[in-house]
Order: sequence, then C-alpha cells, then structure tokens
Amino acid sequence: MTEELNELHEQAERAREHPDLAPVTLTMAVLAVLVATVSLLGHRTHTEEIILQNKVTDQWAYYQAKNIRRHTDELFADLTTVVAGKDAEAVAKLHEKYRAEADRYKEDQKELDAKARELEKEAELTRRKGDRFDLSEVFMEIALVITSITLLSGRRIFWHLGLFMATAGVLLAASAWLLR
Repeated sequence: MTEELNELHEQAERAREHPDLAPVTLTMAVLAVLVATVSLLGHRTHTEEIILQNKVTDQWAYYQAKNIRRHTDELFADLTTVVAGKDAEAVAKLHEKYRAEADRYKEDQKELDAKARELEKEAELTRRKGDRFDLSEVFMEIALVITSITLLSGRRIFWHLGLFMATAGVLLAASAWLLR
C-alpha cells in the first residue's frame, strides 16, 4: 500500500504539468481508498469465517462427547440385562437409569447436530462473502494499475478501462451483502 501511495504522489506531480489529467489522478485517489476499504472488509470477513469455523468444530466436539456418553450408558444398560444380580429390582432400576440417560443424550445430540449444521452454513456463507471481497480487491487493484497507465501514456482509453474494472470491483463488493 505504501508503494501505491508513493506512486500516486509521483503521478499527482506529473498531473500538475497536465491539468487535463486531473480527473485521472482523482480517480486513482478514489480507487486507492476503495482498495483499502475492500481489503479491510475482506480481512474482517475472513476473520469472522475463522471464528465461525472454530464454533463449528467446538459444536461437533460437543456432539461427539454426548455420543460417547450415550454409548457408555447404552453399554451399562445392556450389561444390566445380562448380568445376574442378587437384587433384581435394583438391577432393573439401574437399567432404567442408564437407558434414560442414553435416551437423553440421544435427544441432546439432535439439537447439537442441528446447531452445528446451522453454524456450518453460516461459516460457508461468510467464506463466500470473503471470497467476493477478495475478488473485488483484485479488480480494484487492476483498475488502479490500468488507470495509472493513462498518466504514462496520455491515452484516455486506459482511464475508461480502469473505470470499467473499478465498477466491476464495486459491484462484486456490493454483491457480498446480497448473498444469503
């Protein structure tokens, strides 16, 4: 970014010699601000994506912990059906206790599964938004470079092409907010 600012400063110096190029240098200044803005939005969106991905991982780990507990309780419930005990009523109570716990964990897992899948969708949406901002940044950078060629060549076609690329970049950035 520092190199771009130095380049803009040099080009502004040259623009003093050619006042008809003032709109081009103004365009370049606006493009530099847009590049910085879209870059920041992309970085923040990808940071949000990482945070969401960590939440997804935590949710699936919690799901797995419940799964292990459920299997353990099912194992103990099954063992109570095959192990002979001196007090049949106590064994039956123990069997019911472990069966009830296993059923509770099974219900908990359904909620955890739904929440994890919801978080996965949110993380995917955030990734797609971040990718749009990244692509927008690429278009903005290209627009800035192409527009700067106008100052070197004096040909306005590069300015128009830069404006076209910048428009594509702005539309891509705007489309990130339209993703659902």
